[in-house]
This record gives sequence, C-alpha cells and structure tokens, in this order.
Amino acid sequence: MPMLELDHLVVAAPTLADGVAWCEAVLGVTPAAGGRHALMSTHNRLLRLDGETWPRAYLEIIAIDPEAPPPGRARWFDLDDECLQSRLREYGPQLVHWVARTPDLEAALAERARAGHDGGRILAASRETPNGLLRWRIAVRHDGARDLPLPTLIEWGAVHPWDALPAAGVALVGFEAGAEGLVASLQCPAGLVTLRCLS
Repeated sequence: MPMLELDHLVVAAPTLADGVAWCEAVLGVTPAAGGRHALMSTHNRLLRLDGETWPRAYLEIIAIDPEAPPPGRARWFDLDDECLQSRLREYGPQLVHWVARTPDLEAALAERARAGHDGGRILAASRETPNGLLRWRIAVRHDGARDLPLPTLIEWGAVHPWDALPAAGVALVGFEAGAEGLVASLQCPAGLVTLRCLS
C-alpha cells in the first residue's frame, strides 16, 4: 500500500470567525490566513504544527463560506450534516476529522476499496494563497461523509501549504486514530491541549 502520512487535522467551526476565536482562546495563537475553496464553498485558516513524529503536519480550521454560492454537491467533512452543525453551534469548534497524504492517490483508494471501504472519488481542487495557487487532488465521498477513524486521502501538487506557514509555537506531540475516535495532543503557548473526536 502507498505510504500514508498525517497531513492535517480538521477542526470544523460554525463560522470562520468562531474558529479563529477558538484557536486564540484554546491554543493561545492566531491561525494564519487560509483561503476559499470554490469547489466546496468553504473557507479556512491554518496553523503550522511542528514535531519530528508527524513532519509537515498542520491544523485546518474550516467553515462553510456564507458568501459563496452552494457548491451543487455535498461538502467535505460532513459540513452539510445538520447534526454536526448543531453540535458546532452549541459547543463551538471541534476536531472532526483528519487527512492523510499519499504520493499515489489511485493506489491508496484501490487498497481501501479492497478492504471494503468507500474512499470516495478523486476531485481536483485548488485555492489562491498570498504565495500563489495551491493545487491538490482529494478523495471525497458523494455524500461528503467522513469514514472515521479512517482519514480522507489527499495528494498534493508541487507545493505543500506547510512550507509557507509561519512557526506558531505549536507542536503535535500525540495523535491516535482508532475505534474510539481521534485524539490529538498539542503543546501550545496555552499549555498542553488535547482535542478529541468521537467516532
């Protein structure tokens, strides 16, 4: 099977402003500028994660973009799920998923299919950044659903977003994805913070 590496953690927020406020209050840092995803009518902010165990990993804070037209398909990471949105409105931003990068997306999807899992179909995506256009390919199910604890699979183009992110003083010191969900431990300016996502 092609090598899979943790690429990024996904924190969903009811609004992007809520996500920024959560990051500042819980982690003690302000996330860097992200951009808009025309493909999914979402937008994001990013936070670089340091640490030797999961190199070039980052945290993505993502929300539905209220200024974008409906995408004409289900958004990724269950963002159209009303139960998830209700939880976000009641409890605030939370860890909802993770994304793993692979150098061979087709082979990784075929391996997942052999194991009996629907990894989705490959979509080409991009977003503008202050440093130029980012391009990637990502596997998304037709219903946008997550398949926890399995990650969404991504294959980056020539540029990876981590390379342009400023150091934020946040290190990923623990990560587990198992039957009970996801657990990520971050050493931050605010101290040691544990984020959890139940399956």
